[in-house]
Amino acid sequence: MRLDKYLKTSRLIKRRTVAADACSASRVLLNGKEAKPAKEVKVGDVIEIVYGNTTLKVRVTALLETTKKADATAMYEVID
Repeated sequence: MRLDKYLKTSRLIKRRTVAADACSASRVLLNGKEAKPAKEVKVGDVIEIVYGNTTLKVRVTALLETTKKADATAMYEVID
């Protein structure tokens, strides 16, 4: 699954275009490296998202094409 689509589907970022812009602006790291929006995400990958002064670090636990809002948090686990 594409990184920008994963971020939108898991609801870590609200819109796919915003997710793509964040990736292009080097605010999203995949396994410690800057990632383009089209980078493939696999189960077990670590994603870091920089929101202003804070950083959110999550591990991918599932890849789902569509989810309900209540099930979106099952797609990742927050790391330290």
